[in-house]
Amino acid sequence: MITRAPARPEVGEKRLTEVISEISISFIDLPANAFDDSVTEALRRVAQLIQSDRASLAQVDESGIVQLTHFWNAGGIPPPLEMYDENQFPWISSRLRRGEPVWFERVEEVPEDAPDRGLLEIEGIKSLLALPLISQGLWIGVLALEDMTQERLWPRHLRDQLGLLANIFSYGLERKVTEIKRRTAFEDLLRLKDQVEMGNRWLRKKLQMEDVFDQIVGRSAQLRRILALVEKVAPTDSAVLILGETGTGKELVANAIHAMSSRGERPMITVNCASLPSTLVESELFGREKGAYTGALNRQAGRFESADGSTLLLDEIGDLSLELQSKLLRVLEEGEFERLGSSKTIRVDVRVIAATNRDLTALVKEGAFRKDLFFRLNVFPITVPPLRERPDDIPALVWAFVDEFGPAIGRSIESIPETTMARLVAYPWPGNVRELRNVIERAMILSSEGVLEVDIPLGPAPDHKAAQTLDEVQREQILRVLEHTGWRIRGNGGAAEILDILPTTLESRMKRLGILRRSSQARS
Repeated sequence: MITRAPARPEVGEKRLTEVISEISISFIDLPANAFDDSVTEALRRVAQLIQSDRASLAQVDESGIVQLTHFWNAGGIPPPLEMYDENQFPWISSRLRRGEPVWFERVEEVPEDAPDRGLLEIEGIKSLLALPLISQGLWIGVLALEDMTQERLWPRHLRDQLGLLANIFSYGLERKVTEIKRRTAFEDLLRLKDQVEMGNRWLRKKLQMEDVFDQIVGRSAQLRRILALVEKVAPTDSAVLILGETGTGKELVANAIHAMSSRGERPMITVNCASLPSTLVESELFGREKGAYTGALNRQAGRFESADGSTLLLDEIGDLSLELQSKLLRVLEEGEFERLGSSKTIRVDVRVIAATNRDLTALVKEGAFRKDLFFRLNVFPITVPPLRERPDDIPALVWAFVDEFGPAIGRSIESIPETTMARLVAYPWPGNVRELRNVIERAMILSSEGVLEVDIPLGPAPDHKAAQTLDEVQREQILRVLEHTGWRIRGNGGAAEILDILPTTLESRMKRLGILRRSSQARS
């Protein structure tokens, strides 16, 4: 026989009304980030006031999963279940889903065949009041007050008062969800805006890169490696040292680095250290005051001042005097200098790109170039290979120059004979791209309409061949042409036709020079 324990004493109705009113006021215009703490505090105040062992608030998702979000429990009382399926408590859940409160003052009041009863007994719940939270006609959560230590009464006025608290929580949850959705939508909008801006920046950068790279014509592996290095170093402020023979396009590489950098909106300033008299280089770089030397009739800003916030290209830096190298090193390390004839220190923010066709390592060993300046400039070296080492770029360069000169000369070139192009590819081009450009300009002037006719220059061989014998030069030239034709000697476009000699003469010369036809190559 089950005996009923004495019920808890009823709390004062007036005091509970005051507390719920205070909670209601505190929830007016409550920001979403303060909602959770306010709910937990409200649960504590009400549960302690009515002397309930445990109070909780749970939310229900669309699949019927009840998730605990807030709770308070008295000392020695375990916390409620964190999550359960509404099907585990069908007797309670079916009423809550219809918007009806559920209460029992002793667990025996729950139907004996309902799964709810066994689970409630396992949980140790003796009395319970469960109030549905309703938003726009939908069950969104439950406010539960539970007793484990003894049974209690849930009179009508107490249920009604606590129902007001459930309504406050429903309203608060609705506002929180709305605010979170609004904030999420705003954050999504900002994220979308950032993505669009990032996409625009990427597109602008891509178009800028294409525009810059369009000026650097070629498709060889060596040129692609250079462009990859340009892409990596351009966004930084690191010093760059561009090395290469005269006419290889070092200034184009410098322009590409500057254009793709954060300083690209300002013009790059260029100083050719070899073209200025040594007496004028210092005033060109650092500026001068009026009367600094004979002939200095006015004050003049130097190139470093003009390049403040931009890039300064020091072309042919290997020709700079040791004295100026020392002053340049100071600017690179400290970002400051004085004009000629002035003691006032000027500070600048300049990125320096240096270029030279000289061997700076050899100059350092000779004492003609400061070692510390070399190390300061050599942070990111880029070597532009001579044209003879990238013959694959020659056809593209030829057509680029044809397109460039055509409108100015008033001549349209539709075709270039294969033999002509093969000779252009085979020629070593000691003057590199600059020489090729000049040759094509001359050919455009002399050619008949529609077909480019080129006289291969008979200029001096490049420096690296100075010590070669005639046989060595001939052997290298023949090998170059054979590689170009796939070792095809006879026929149109064959090596003999390109070299303008008889096939038998070429074969005889190949034998004398020790050039063996490879069995894996196509036969003539």
